[in-house]
Amino acid sequence: MGIYLNPDSSKFEEAVNSDIYIDKTGLLIYTNSVLHTMQKYICISRPRRFGKSIAANMLTAYYSRGCDAEQLFSQFEISKDMDFKKYLNQYDTISVNMQEILSRSHNVCELISRFGRLIIRDLKNEYPDVDYFDDTDVIECMQDVYAQKKQPFIIIIDEWDCIFREYKENKEAQEKYLDFLRDLLKDKAYVHLAYMTGILPIKKYGTHSALNMFDEFSMIDPGPLARYVGFTENEVKKLCEQYQMDMAEIKNWYDGYSFENGISIYSPRSVVNCMRFGKIGNYWNQTETFEALRIYIEMNFEGLKDDVISMIAGNAVPVNTGSFANDMSTFHTEDDVLTLLIHLGYVSYDYDNKTVKIPNEEVRTEYVNSISASTWGEVSKALKESADTLEAIWQKRPKQVAEAVRQAHFETSHIQYNDENALSYTISLALYAARNFYVIYRELAGGKGFADLVFLPRKKFPEKPAIVVELKWDKTAGGAIAQIKNKEYCRSLEEYEGNILLVGVNYNKQTKEHECVIEEYVK
Repeated sequence: MGIYLNPDSSKFEEAVNSDIYIDKTGLLIYTNSVLHTMQKYICISRPRRFGKSIAANMLTAYYSRGCDAEQLFSQFEISKDMDFKKYLNQYDTISVNMQEILSRSHNVCELISRFGRLIIRDLKNEYPDVDYFDDTDVIECMQDVYAQKKQPFIIIIDEWDCIFREYKENKEAQEKYLDFLRDLLKDKAYVHLAYMTGILPIKKYGTHSALNMFDEFSMIDPGPLARYVGFTENEVKKLCEQYQMDMAEIKNWYDGYSFENGISIYSPRSVVNCMRFGKIGNYWNQTETFEALRIYIEMNFEGLKDDVISMIAGNAVPVNTGSFANDMSTFHTEDDVLTLLIHLGYVSYDYDNKTVKIPNEEVRTEYVNSISASTWGEVSKALKESADTLEAIWQKRPKQVAEAVRQAHFETSHIQYNDENALSYTISLALYAARNFYVIYRELAGGKGFADLVFLPRKKFPEKPAIVVELKWDKTAGGAIAQIKNKEYCRSLEEYEGNILLVGVNYNKQTKEHECVIEEYVK
């Protein structure tokens, strides 16, 4: 047993022994199915804290000849598979976290050299009797072991993309690193499985990809591995029952990464912390500060700021992911920035509609934090003052609400302000603080039509009134109130037992003024 060659199962045991462990060993059924085939190359890209390292440690514990993990895995899904024991602890397994090696190296050449020396040391300890042709060349040494011992390798590389995150602008270093991985892995008989994890998809340079043999499973297209991206809805429901947490609240805060076949994924770290600590909170910013997001959303691409504002207001925006260079520095258009945000987990991607949106309230708060610390003028001011605007509605002060909406009104350099839909963006920003107290519905069916915006109090705020908002463009606020009543929008709230406030907002395009009317509805 070595450190990098055939390590023990201790890292995976730590995960299993933790307060919360969700069984993801079904992933091994897939990796077993591609062993020693043309599909043996797998690259998994996920945001931070989405369980990439736990999965890598799981594969290591399962395949490594350095341990006996039958009892460890016997309680999980993989143990029911017919091939469970066939591959269990049967492979020479090299398991490496590239970020750890990079942190002890001064450049990419030193990284490659250190990697080679570490693996060669373990190979010599494991196979001292092998006749090594060149005991300074890791690829030659692995070929010698395979030729003389007939023992193939499984190679697991966690944080494979660290070079592209640490050396964002150094194209030469990136190409040298990719060429090293290609020489190590491609067309090598000793490789029966290569499994890499990272945040970014595989980098392309020139007219080709040095690692074009890999199947990639990303946040854009996770394919058959979608349910291993994070926690599924059923898994989270079981945790909510166990820890007595409100599923609706958890869904609002941590759900939002949706894939094909209706698979909905929750942020694992956030759910675990929420359950352990017994409270909903923003655990996303424990992985990195909002400054990281701010760098990208402040990039000077036409339309980017408008789309960010639109997403904060709850909308999805179109995106073309095809031009993304799979790095963190090459940006030609707004689409490239949005595509990077998909891989970082700051937006979720709808594959069918080719759109992105902010996935949940936890991530949305990061956008607000970023904008509040930026120079986004009236948008930043509206977000900061949204709590006062909400209080003005509760206190039925329509003039103050109208003034707040006016302040949140975008200039023509932002979203085109020419219809009720654009007005709804402004209202959403002006009432951003309402998300702390309400579940917000847009275009909620009720009575004889659809209410523009409905705010229903969260369970822990039963004293707050429900709010029904109707928007008008160049008409009257009084007419908006009349429409709420005439079309019986409040019928959708029949099960709600508290007070209801009706809010009508109109924008007069001649005077460029907003007006507001607030009435209390008696059921």
